[in-house]
Amino acid sequence: MIDLLSLHKQFILTHLKPGDVCADFTMGNGHDTEFLSKTIGPEGHVYAFDIQKQAVESTAVNLKNAGCPDNYTLINASHHLACDYIHEPIKAGMFNLGWLPGGDKSITTMRATTMPAIEAAISLLDRDAVLTVAVYPGHPEGDAEGHMLEEYFETLSRFKLCITKIKIVNSPTSPYFFLIETKDKINPKYEQTDNAK
Repeated sequence: MIDLLSLHKQFILTHLKPGDVCADFTMGNGHDTEFLSKTIGPEGHVYAFDIQKQAVESTAVNLKNAGCPDNYTLINASHHLACDYIHEPIKAGMFNLGWLPGGDKSITTMRATTMPAIEAAISLLDRDAVLTVAVYPGHPEGDAEGHMLEEYFETLSRFKLCITKIKIVNSPTSPYFFLIETKDKINPKYEQTDNAK
């Protein structure tokens, strides 16, 4: 049976290479941060965000124990502030919405910050870059986040971005993810047309 949360890493690998810059917008326990760190190697850099100090501390330990190169910046701040910390284009970004695995389930990503975080992440994407957003519709806020994001993604220009939804159709509460890919080359006629579809 397909494992959607592993599948999204395969899409990341089609865009991300050693030496690139990337971001884990929902650090959690650092599993995606570790994946990104090892993929880009010592010449690259990964920025990782989480509002919970516990997540930052556990990720720091996990990355060290996993033998990751010293190529990461762990940021104890909300992901919607990403542009305050990242000042260069990124080749890949990952969102794993919801709560910290093994943590307090009352602390979860929320629509009020998820939307500006996604907008910030898209604004940081380089050409031929990728962003994955894992959604967990099994709880009310997660389901609402998914609907909100789908409505937003439908408004974005297909000449600049290719946005795909990957979901198990006969399991409505299973996690699914959005795949946002930027074009390698943009037709100059659409460069200044944000609303072009």
